[in-house]
Amino acid sequence: MKSQLTGFLMNFWISFSLALYFHSGEREEKCIIEDVPSDTLVIGNYKVQRWDIHKQEFLESAPGLGMFVTVTTPSAEVLLSKLYGPQGTFSFTSYLSGEHVICLQSNSTRFVAFAGSKLRIHLDIRVGEHFLDESVVQAKDKVNEVNFRLEHLIEQIHHISKEQNYEREREEKFRKTSEETNSNILWWAIVQTLILISVGIWQIKSLRDFFISKKLV
Repeated sequence: MKSQLTGFLMNFWISFSLALYFHSGEREEKCIIEDVPSDTLVIGNYKVQRWDIHKQEFLESAPGLGMFVTVTTPSAEVLLSKLYGPQGTFSFTSYLSGEHVICLQSNSTRFVAFAGSKLRIHLDIRVGEHFLDESVVQAKDKVNEVNFRLEHLIEQIHHISKEQNYEREREEKFRKTSEETNSNILWWAIVQTLILISVGIWQIKSLRDFFISKKLV
């Protein structure tokens, strides 16, 4: 049962995490968009590697570099703006549902003079409640360990419920938008039909008046 519970929790960890890396120039801002429900904890871990011109490889450490991390809400309000080191962790809790923009930018211009200078930024975004800390679990006795894992599982279930509610809200909004679009298309088709009928009647009347004026009928 213990192994099944651990595997279940690991599946949640994989489901709610996003790991990636991207290249960036000095002072170049890179942004990603994370769509999260309201009242949700988002944790980001990053590490910066600097390209070594002489060795032609990325260095594991980037001393002297710092990263500005800025988080903007769907209403364009700055939720987080802070300077971190070359490796760090940032977190924020959303109070609005929607797309949050997470931007990272280096604060260093020391290596701009070197051609081809660039950075590699490893970023790991985790969305949801606090994740299980195995070191804390191992420090507890067996009874407390089970209780701790169950509490953590309940937190994850609450997060899933929150995600489902958010998806239902998005689905309802999309359905309303689709219905409004279909309604507009219908009215536009009706207007086009009326215009075509009016033009046709006008052309027939003009042609009839022309024939009468020429005494062809």
